[in-house]
Amino acid sequence: MTRAIVLDIEGTTSPTSSVREDLYGYTAARLPDWLAEHRDDVAAPVLAGTRELAARPDAEVGEVAEILRGWLGSDVKAEPLKTAQGLICAEGFRNGTLHGEFFDDVPPALVAWHKAGYALSVYSSGSVRNQRDWFTFARGGDLSALIGDHFDLSTAGPKREPASYETIARSLGLPPADILFLSDHPDELDAAVAAGWSAIGVHRDGEPNAPRPPHRWISSFTEIDLPGV
Repeated sequence: MTRAIVLDIEGTTSPTSSVREDLYGYTAARLPDWLAEHRDDVAAPVLAGTRELAARPDAEVGEVAEILRGWLGSDVKAEPLKTAQGLICAEGFRNGTLHGEFFDDVPPALVAWHKAGYALSVYSSGSVRNQRDWFTFARGGDLSALIGDHFDLSTAGPKREPASYETIARSLGLPPADILFLSDHPDELDAAVAAGWSAIGVHRDGEPNAPRPPHRWISSFTEIDLPGV
C-alpha cells in the first residue's frame, strides 16, 4: 500500500529546459564574480574541492570558474559544483530572478495527495538547497509546505544505485513497498524497483528521456489513481 511518494524534479515535475536554462544559465553567468566575491568565505571550499577534483592545485579563481562551467555544461555531478550552484541560485530566487517552474498538472496533484495523507518527498541530483528554493519560490505560489523531505546526491547517493533508495526508505522510516517513485529516467526507475519500491515513469512531450519497459509510463500526474484522492 502506497504511503509515501518520492518525486524527481527535472522532466517529472518540471520542464528540463527550465532547470537547464534558468538554474544552469544563472549559475554559469554568476560563477566568476561569485567565486571572486566569496573566495575567502563560502566559496573557499568550492575552490579547494574543484582544484582537488580537477587535479589543478594552483588554479586561479578564473580557471576554477571555467572548470565549473565545463562541468555544468556536461552535467557532471560534482559536489563543489552542486554547492556553488545551491548558493548562487539561492541569491537568484531571493532577488526575484529565478522561480520554480512546474507542469500544470503537478501543483493540484501535490495538493490532493498531501490532503489525502500521502507523505511527499523529493529526490533530485540538484542540491537540497536548490530543491527547497524551487518549491518555495514556485511561480504561482509557494509549494514547500507540501514536501516533507528532500534528498540529493550527498544525502542519499547516486540516483541509479539501489542503495540510494534503501537509504531514503530508512530515512522515511517506511517499508520499501510502501513508497512510490515518480521519475522520467528509466535507470532511476530500475534502481528504485530493485530496492523494493514501486515506480511509475513520467514521459512528457518534449522531454528527452524515452520510456522503457517494464515500467508503466504516464504523461500527466492526473493518470495516477491513489486511494483517498
